[in-house]
Formats: sequence, C-alpha cells, structure tokens
Amino acid sequence: MTEEPRRRRSAGREARRAARQAAPTSTAAFIERKIPYFEILDEEGLQLIEHNADTVLEEIGIEFRDFPRALKLFKDAGADVKGERVRFPRGLLRSIVQATAPREYTQHARNPARNVIVGGDRTILVPAYGSPFVRDLDKGRRYATIEDFRNFVKLAYLSPGLHHSGGTVCEPVEIPVNKRHFDMVYSHVKYSDKPFMGSVTAPERAQDTVDMAKIVFGEEFVQQNTVITSLINANSPMTYDATMLGAATVYAENNQATMISPFLIAGAMSPVAVAGTVTQILAEALAGMAYVQLVRPGAPVIFGTFAAAVSMQTGAPTFGTPEPSMVVYAAAALARRLGVPFRSGGGLCGSKIPDAQAAYEAANTMVSSALAGVNFMLHTAGWLEGGLAMGYEKFILDADQANMIAILLGGIDLSENGQAMDALREVGPGSHFLGSAHTQANFETAFYRSPVSDSNSFEQWELEGSQDAAQRANKIWKRMLNEYEAPPLDPAIDEALCDFVARRKSEFPDQNY
Repeated sequence: MTEEPRRRRSAGREARRAARQAAPTSTAAFIERKIPYFEILDEEGLQLIEHNADTVLEEIGIEFRDFPRALKLFKDAGADVKGERVRFPRGLLRSIVQATAPREYTQHARNPARNVIVGGDRTILVPAYGSPFVRDLDKGRRYATIEDFRNFVKLAYLSPGLHHSGGTVCEPVEIPVNKRHFDMVYSHVKYSDKPFMGSVTAPERAQDTVDMAKIVFGEEFVQQNTVITSLINANSPMTYDATMLGAATVYAENNQATMISPFLIAGAMSPVAVAGTVTQILAEALAGMAYVQLVRPGAPVIFGTFAAAVSMQTGAPTFGTPEPSMVVYAAAALARRLGVPFRSGGGLCGSKIPDAQAAYEAANTMVSSALAGVNFMLHTAGWLEGGLAMGYEKFILDADQANMIAILLGGIDLSENGQAMDALREVGPGSHFLGSAHTQANFETAFYRSPVSDSNSFEQWELEGSQDAAQRANKIWKRMLNEYEAPPLDPAIDEALCDFVARRKSEFPDQNY
C-alpha cells in the first residue's frame, strides 16, 4: 500500500472522529434527576448520627476563632459561649437552619438560559477548584498562570456536561495573592456566561466579588437574587477561622450563597470510622449554616463536604475508595432530612497523570456522588494529584464522564419509542435489529457516543496512531480552544469592570498572602 492512500484513509477516519466529537450533546442548564437516591443508612442509622452530632455540639462544641461577631450571635441565640468555644443545646442549630434556610435557590447567570437551580432533584456539575499547578502532555507539570485560568474557563464554557464556570479553577500564581481575585472573577464574566463562584480568601475580596457582580447584574438585582455561590471550608476538626467566617458574612449580608463544607481527610482531620466522620461533618456543617442564617435569615446555604481518606502507610490522602463514597451517601441523606441542598466532590483522584488510576478513582467518586444525590458537584473536571494540579487532558476525560452522568440520572425512557415494541415485532426471533425501522429512526441518539473513547478495531486504532485516551484528549482541548468564541458581553459592562479592577488594584500594594 502506498503512503498516499494510507494518508487519505487516515484523514477520512479523522474526519469521522471529528464528526463523532461534534455529535449533539444535551446543553441543559442543569440535570433534572429522574432516578431514586442510593440510600446506605436506614432511619435508625440516620437518627443515630443526628443524635451523635448533637452530642458533639453540646458536649465538645465548635471553636470560632478571632471572630467576636459569631460568638455574640450564637450567645444571643441561646448557645453557651466560653472564650472562643461555643456549645449548643440539642436541636438548636437544626431549628435555626430549618426555620429560614431555603430548600433550593436559583443562581442567576449573566445569560438567563444558563441559570441553575441548586437543590431538590437537580444536579449541577462544576469544574475542579484551587490547584496551584496545571499539567498537560506537552509542557508537563508547572505553576498555573492567568492564561491557564482563562483556558479552563473557556473549556468549561464549551463543555455541555458542565453547568457552572466554577471558582478558582487554578491559581494564577504570577499575580499577587491579594489581587488575583480581580482577574479570576473578570475572566469568569468575560469568557463565559455560565454562573460562577466568588473569592473567599479574605472578606474584602468577597466584597470585591459582590461589587463586580453588581456591575454585571445591577445592584438591586444582586440584593434580591443570588448570582454568586462561594465555598466556605470549616477548619476541621470543629473549628472555623476568621477568614472563612468573614467571607461568609459578606456573602450572607448580600444575599449570596455560601457552601459550608467541612474539609476532612478521615484518619487525620476526622476519625478513621465512617460513622464518626459523618457525625463530625454534620456537626460542623450545622454550625456554619446556622451562623449564616443568624447573619441574614434566608440567605442560601449548601450543606457541603469534602471527604477523603488518609493512607495509613504514608499519610497521603486517597480517593476513589469505598469509605469516602459511604460518607457521601450518608451525608447526602442527612442534607435531605435537614432540607438544604448538598455538595460533594466529583472526579477526584490521587494520580499525578491522566492514567488508569486517575480514571477509575475519578469515575468511582463521580458516580457515587451522582447516585447519592449531590446537588452541586464541585471538582467534576480536571482534578489531579489530590487537587494540587489541574489537568488539561484530565479535564476533557472528566467532562466526557459528566455528559454520561446526565444520561444516567435521566433514567430509563418508558415512552412508546423507549419500549421499542414495534422493533421487537418487526425483527422477531433469530434476526438482528441493525436494519429495523426503529434502529434507523434512533441510531443517531440511541447511545451515548464518547468523543474520547476508541471502540474501533485494533487495526484501525493502530492506523490512527495507536493513541491512548490522554493523547486523544490532548487534541480535543486544543481544538476546543482554537475554535472558542467568547459569549457576547455588553461593552459598557466590560469597560466598567476593567475600570473597577484597575482602580481597586491601585488602592493597595501587592502582597503574596
């Protein structure tokens, strides 16, 4: 065979692969769940954990460090405050949360078609968050830059299975710590029209986020609607610090959503037992959510958790194992009983590269989160190295999984077409369905077609370059960025944002803390 025919055949296959990658995928603003929740605990088990969490709150308490306002609010609400330790009468925090916290809320995007409803039978898939490093096949592991940040915002915007732009999708380390939040928030607004998350690394940075949102949406709209969701981590075990409390206060005062998430690595920051870890999670989350309700009754809150396990051999966090999945199943049920939305992790893994370990750990975590009933699945796409790195190829592989999660949660089609009785009658015994009228009418949408996976013969795979999934994903993210077109943004809003950022940056010196 000459080189020219081989080249033509390869080009033809590449064209067909591109067509598969361009196959229509759902662009719904969020997922409407149509399947039951996976319940791992019965009523007795759930009541036991709720009882134990109240015991922790009553006997041990929670520390609120360097934040007198929290101490005063809790004391006025009936808690026992001694120094920075607050102990709560049984049931107090639950009653505060259930009295005013909304069961669900709408986070508005600058494109109303992208608005998401957080809570109920809905799932929102969100990119990974917080990595100081990025990785791709071409340049390897390196510190993230604002260019990387913009790239991931663009990729999230272009990924139909992701419903949210996220927050600190990676840390642009070349920009001073006390000023990089301006560039990150601006990038979310400029390069995407999906909803986004706000800065929480200092109260004044949270306020800057709110002020920028007011430029985009209008001050009155922001005061009456939620346009920002923020991640507030407890400093586990059983502690909240002034930075997180300050940011939560700013968002609550402005009617913006706070995701109160104990950050636990079981065996280090919580007990080695699943039930003990879930007990601690519930106690910490109740304390944070109740504080937000005391600041502003009715401000949206999400019961969040990030739960991993620690290796008893090395001390390093591990992911994709059964115990964190059990934590998520139990915590999700507790959130539903409390009546608030729930958040947990998505495509988590400890692998350093997008390999088999990354794939199975991420898939285990993502599917568990979906079955549990997570409403806000943070870290859905891109997570590598226990969160230290954001991977370009991993992002594409995870986004493919996100597309499949939507189909899984959509349940089984029981319509007349889904029952396929006409096909069964037409084909009958001993034949095949490839040429049936039902197959012909449905072949384009019958099954999910992955843009990354290769299901071809060995010979065809070899002819196309013997590429693994990461190599195929490398081509996809480059093509996506090359073809990216920014969503429309009112020039007056863009100018006002740029003026605000320039003015605020000029008001204080650079600092790297």
